[in-house]
Amino acid sequence: MFGFLKKTPKADDAPASPDAPVATPASPAAAPEKKSWMDRLRAGLSRTRQQIGGGLSSLFSRRKIDEELLEELESTLLMADCGVEATQYLIDELRRRWKRDKLETADQLQGALAEGLLSILAPLEKPLEISGHSPYIIMIAGVNGSGKTTSIGKLAKHFQNQGKSVLLAAGDTFRAAAREQLMTWGERNGVAVIAQESGDPAAVVFDAINAARARGIDIVLADTAGRLPTQLHLMEEIAKVRRVIQKAEPSGPHEVLLVLDANIGQNALQQVKAFDAAIGVTGLVVTKLDGTAKGGVVAAIGRQCPKPLRFIGVGEQIDDLQTFRAREFVDALFAPAGGAPADPPA
Repeated sequence: MFGFLKKTPKADDAPASPDAPVATPASPAAAPEKKSWMDRLRAGLSRTRQQIGGGLSSLFSRRKIDEELLEELESTLLMADCGVEATQYLIDELRRRWKRDKLETADQLQGALAEGLLSILAPLEKPLEISGHSPYIIMIAGVNGSGKTTSIGKLAKHFQNQGKSVLLAAGDTFRAAAREQLMTWGERNGVAVIAQESGDPAAVVFDAINAARARGIDIVLADTAGRLPTQLHLMEEIAKVRRVIQKAEPSGPHEVLLVLDANIGQNALQQVKAFDAAIGVTGLVVTKLDGTAKGGVVAAIGRQCPKPLRFIGVGEQIDDLQTFRAREFVDALFAPAGGAPADPPA
């Protein structure tokens, strides 16, 4: 693409004498060691861990297990946005285990709490399988500010790492600079972006599907305009995008992902319900878990809106969006302060 410029010889570029001392290049500074996904997950969940695990530790620094302590733990879980239903389930399970197994220590109660949380989250663990359709069309929705467009860029890299070819559809023609933002991600990943200066988002997605079919692309990631669930007339525009996808490909969309910002806590449940009614959500992406103490909302989703949780995000780096695994999440949430993983529940 670019040629290399040849350097014009200068007088002081003459070959050095064979006897001249040879300069030894300075050793490059050692690159910082890249953290593993579990390290990043533990760091990302640190605020929620302090809310739940820290609250548990402070409770047990004062007394043995009793009903009053369980009531305070209930408040701790609610403050982490676990929601009423999930919190009630966890406290009921703890009360049952306390009496049945005669729990006495903080470690024992924490192990029982981790088990209960895992039982809520395990059904959400359903990794996205990209097979059976070519192109595989993924429609992505979410309110403005949820991290939707950034998540699309990270998803493109995720699928490329699996050896898949990807095409992006800049269907968010409503938000200023959304198209440019998606094109930047496309350039970063070396992925083509189908976009228009302005116009109907459904038409953009339609063109992208046809382009992907013509080019033999494996996956189409279709961005859609961010909408608040209360903007019913605007939600209908997203429903129109889904209908147009079905015209271009009767079997599509093959996945409808809703991107949720973990910072919004219980409001995430209302978003899931509203978007599901409009476009039939098939999977969730929860972002920004590193910036909130409300990571317990994942438990609330598990009890009240048990949609498959496909991916979670814990940072700004391109590989900080990863497939959700319930055991990893629980282990990271209850990891001790030093960062080592907690012992698995018995």
